[in-house]
Amino acid sequence: MSWQAVEGSFRDPSGFVYTRGGILYRQVNRSFRQPFEAFLASGLYGELARDGLLVSHEPVSLELSATDDACAVLKPERVGFISYPYEWCFGQLQDAALLTLEIQERALTRGFTLRDSSAYNIQFHKGRPLFIDSLSFEPVEEGKPWAAYKQFCEHFLVPLALMSTRDIRFGALLRSYLEGIPLDLGSKLLPRRSWLSLSSVLHVHLHAWAQGRYAGSAVSSAAPGRTMSRKALVNLVRNLSAAVRRLSWRAAGTEWADYATDNNYSDTAARSKREIVAAHLAGSSPGTVWDLGSNTGEYSRIATKIATLVISFDMDPAAVERNYRRARHDGETNLLPLQIDLTNPSPAQGWAGRERLALEERGPADVLMALALIHHLAIGHNLPLDGIARYLSRLGKALIIEFVPKTDSQVQRLLLSRPDIFPGYTKEGFEEAFRRHFAIHEVARIQDSDRWLYRMTSRRETSS
Repeated sequence: MSWQAVEGSFRDPSGFVYTRGGILYRQVNRSFRQPFEAFLASGLYGELARDGLLVSHEPVSLELSATDDACAVLKPERVGFISYPYEWCFGQLQDAALLTLEIQERALTRGFTLRDSSAYNIQFHKGRPLFIDSLSFEPVEEGKPWAAYKQFCEHFLVPLALMSTRDIRFGALLRSYLEGIPLDLGSKLLPRRSWLSLSSVLHVHLHAWAQGRYAGSAVSSAAPGRTMSRKALVNLVRNLSAAVRRLSWRAAGTEWADYATDNNYSDTAARSKREIVAAHLAGSSPGTVWDLGSNTGEYSRIATKIATLVISFDMDPAAVERNYRRARHDGETNLLPLQIDLTNPSPAQGWAGRERLALEERGPADVLMALALIHHLAIGHNLPLDGIARYLSRLGKALIIEFVPKTDSQVQRLLLSRPDIFPGYTKEGFEEAFRRHFAIHEVARIQDSDRWLYRMTSRRETSS
């Protein structure tokens, strides 16, 4: 049976991830046999997996290896949805940073260290951040500094500091800088008051200066005689952890942060909408639901009662932050809030455009929900109805969508600042455009409202 490499794992010579017959495997190459066997024998893997910090795996036969270079083959627990740091809210990036540091400290107590501290080693699974790279651990060498220190600062500390002290939108830089926001850039962008923070001075400003100072030097001569004891390494990790915890962001002040409570639904309309959405979902029996434009996740939580996994997308950073904080506080294990602008969704990125998957490549979802969204796309962003329908038909097998007419106050709000150049934006025009790409099964009017809810299935699904 042939195998297919997972493109995002090709850089590590110690092993890689692949699928065979739809099942996910991780191959450990012979070159990494000794460190990997020592890692297992130390009890560190068992401790981290038991505590839900590291992905668990099951060893399987070498006959399932992808190449002859294998010394072991693992079958890891599969994550329901792959997300990336540039799709996370502030709280998610902060929690991922703290997980990385907790794992590094635990590793040091058992004589191991993380070889790398990439944010891409973290996924969100069952409501919590989870470290997914079992080959990141190696025995610590006495006196040797933490090799992944710079990477941690660029992947976590610098973006968090910028988001906290400058503007939450600086998190979007992670989409351009897949290797992390460079130290020198972070040092230039941080406000002057950051020089009053000892952690910013040590881990960003002086760190950036040192990197520039020794940029042209050989590794062996960049810091002659420099060593770090095990205790010093632990203190570094704890100092970084304290620095990360001190950073904060108040989830407010954005355009749609309060939309869930500041809209034109009467109590009757809100109840009617919830009932219709729940009925449509129950009729679909979905495994996965993508709630597009979910705001703080009110309707996503209706879906969690039925679906195995709900991905709750919104472009507003405050809405996503609130959604995530609630999910974390309430221990919701099948809801994943993510920050994605549907008018500019995450593209395929990285080497050869294959390391990081486009949003569309991570679907299709069993059911899409697009509630109170169509007017933002069609009128707020001048997107043609046919183009919206075509794209949504690629993202999901079925669709629950709300049509909001021009008579609605929220549409009138959008039209205040622009001329009405949307003659085709009518209920009839909407249905005509969507019928080209979907089969419409049910239409229901929301009580005490001019809005309509539709249940559809993609014609791509019926023709495949």
